[in-house]
Amino acid sequence: MSKIRPQLVTIDQDAINHLLKFCKENQLHDLLVVSDRNTRRVLGQRVEEALKGAGFDVKSAFFDEDEPVADGEHVMHVLLACDRKPRTFIAIGGGTITDITRVVSHRTRCEFISMPTAPSVDAYASIGAPLIINGVKISIWAHAPIAIIADIDVLCNSPRAMIAAGFGDMIAKYTSVADFRLGALVWNEPFDPEIADRMAQTAIISAQNAEKIGSGSAEGVKALLEQLIESGYIMLDFGNSRPASGTEHHYSHLWEMKLLQEGRHGILHGAKTGFATTLGAEMYETVRNMSRSEASDRLEASNLPNRDAEVAKIRTVYGQLADEVIATHKGFVNMTEAQYDQLKQNILDHWEEVQAVAATVPSPAELVQMLKTVGGPTTIAELGLSEEEYQLADENAHYLRERFTVRKLMRVLGEKS
Repeated sequence: MSKIRPQLVTIDQDAINHLLKFCKENQLHDLLVVSDRNTRRVLGQRVEEALKGAGFDVKSAFFDEDEPVADGEHVMHVLLACDRKPRTFIAIGGGTITDITRVVSHRTRCEFISMPTAPSVDAYASIGAPLIINGVKISIWAHAPIAIIADIDVLCNSPRAMIAAGFGDMIAKYTSVADFRLGALVWNEPFDPEIADRMAQTAIISAQNAEKIGSGSAEGVKALLEQLIESGYIMLDFGNSRPASGTEHHYSHLWEMKLLQEGRHGILHGAKTGFATTLGAEMYETVRNMSRSEASDRLEASNLPNRDAEVAKIRTVYGQLADEVIATHKGFVNMTEAQYDQLKQNILDHWEEVQAVAATVPSPAELVQMLKTVGGPTTIAELGLSEEEYQLADENAHYLRERFTVRKLMRVLGEKS
């Protein structure tokens, strides 16, 4: 997999001219533009006209819909728009368009250019593309774009909900980084302290710019996109999404899978992760306030979950997807008594460090205020989900990844069933 960073990153009012110059200088004559109804309207049509007017050979992969989904069907749609000529792809849109383009360009051994139309996700510079395959959200590893060229006016005029979603995806790094540190402490997961510090800084900078981001100012929106891109760089440098995806993303993924299975209108990824970050913060607040003595008592009373019961629960919740979820979660599902005892001992041995990790996460109230400042949802109802759907994710989302998170910690501590 390629870990090469983009050769060019621009965020200003001259995006199309930057694109034309970049393509000319790099002799990228044959191109394929990927867009949907909204992104073609705000930027894609102007890009195609400018490229054709400058003499480039341009094909189009157009989704005649407002909200395409990053799944196998949409990947195939772009593949069918390709001809036998190698082309540089141009992704005009947010995370969905970018992820679809990333995968198709990689599998056809071509490069791609990202032209974000909203500061809504941290996927622009990354190598990973979360796709829904057979109803399960999985990460497909591909490559980063060779250039990220953004029009600041387009970004500032994007829907406020999308700007808020980008902010939600950035404050999610508070809990994802804490989970990253936690997994290294008690589950021996791969870890890099410099990566953790860099990712934590993206959340801090985003939070510091909350008011400017909420107002939709050019300064605030540019700062947000810069941190979204930096998050992608960090994932690129680490080699996967672990530093940027923890408890909050697991909640989001389960909700997204459920909505897709039921054919319901999607909810922006960053809106889900931003709200779920407040849930992770509640758990970390509990950890901060728990003495070592109480933790010891809880751990002593904690019993290894029954494997048959765990598998049955997964099958009930995930249905035909259960086998894949069970395989993904095998390290926890197949734990022995001895391994569980060792896990509990690891937690107790590192309790002071675990609490230090918890102290890096803002309080739930602080995070809620940040989300309100940018106009993001702060309750399950505002997110567009029911209390039952909250409970579903709270009890079962942690099965989606074999990663140790604060949700798993609370389960071992007996705080949650």
